[in-house]
Amino acid sequence: MAKSRRPCLLLALLIALVAILPQALAAREIVDSAGRKVDVPDPITRVMAAGPPASALMTILAPQMLIGWQLPPSPAALPYLPAVTRKRPVLGRLTGRGSTANLETIIGAKPDLIVDFGTISQTYISLADRTQAQTGIPYLLIDGRFAHTVAALTLLGSVLNVAERAQTLAAKIQSVFDAGDAVLRTIPDKQRPRVYLARRDNGLETSYRGSLNTEIIERAGGVNVVDTGPLQGGLVDVSLEQVLAWNPDTIITTDATFAKQAPSTAGWRDVDAVKKRRVFLSPSLPYGWIDEPPSLNRMLGLVWLEHVFFPSRFPADIRAQTREFYKLFYQVDLSDAQLDALLPGKGATP
Repeated sequence: MAKSRRPCLLLALLIALVAILPQALAAREIVDSAGRKVDVPDPITRVMAAGPPASALMTILAPQMLIGWQLPPSPAALPYLPAVTRKRPVLGRLTGRGSTANLETIIGAKPDLIVDFGTISQTYISLADRTQAQTGIPYLLIDGRFAHTVAALTLLGSVLNVAERAQTLAAKIQSVFDAGDAVLRTIPDKQRPRVYLARRDNGLETSYRGSLNTEIIERAGGVNVVDTGPLQGGLVDVSLEQVLAWNPDTIITTDATFAKQAPSTAGWRDVDAVKKRRVFLSPSLPYGWIDEPPSLNRMLGLVWLEHVFFPSRFPADIRAQTREFYKLFYQVDLSDAQLDALLPGKGATP
């Protein structure tokens, strides 16, 4: 009796092995930006973004694979997003302030891969390892530093099998970097603007020099006046007295309320940038051009900042560049009305 059952058992094991083998062969080992070795499936069709920077990255690189949002896009942002993404569900966020995605939601969404894009630190490594262990879903960390954008695109493009699009975007980004750097090398330090990044409606949230939030300002040739702080820069609240002491000659803000109210607000009226009417409001659809989030959306922000800081050195038509960028990066053809909404007065306060 036992002998007659053995062939059946062996056959069952063989069938199981044959069923599993294609999946095993399809797995690829990827080394992410943190040096973690992660087995990912091949192909990948469903990707969950861990936070807003990764969401922006996926929206631009492979929008058809992005399975959901951290927060629902605003009605104003929707026309500026790839059409395929506009009705995606809200899944919540794994990283950053106010994590809202729970394990049940993540597993239920059935992603092939979770991607995070941004700071590489032990905090994010631990989160990735823990989430991957608890859900069984591979989780990649991609370095989000501005200077590493081309490498990030190349890595993720290979993982997602969209290498051709990644190469096209990377080539454009490298050309923007190269053109800007060539001009900036000719500009002496004393001719560079002293810049303060004003976030929130009171303008008193900012970021240290070298942080993900302000590296775009520094790459565009500005000198961030917030020059003291931790080695790993980040967001910080400051006092108006401190801003007055720094006395920047240029303010870049991400908040429309602050941009409108600063010229008539006590204290801010005494800041050199406000007195000289050099307060510039960053465009923000579908994402902010400066940070919010700090992702590929910043590439056009870099071009815009170069134009703001050094208009005679970067005289190209910012409207034409914006139209070209949205076509390539967001796969959206902008109307004149949409351009007007993005660039009222080219972003400067009256």
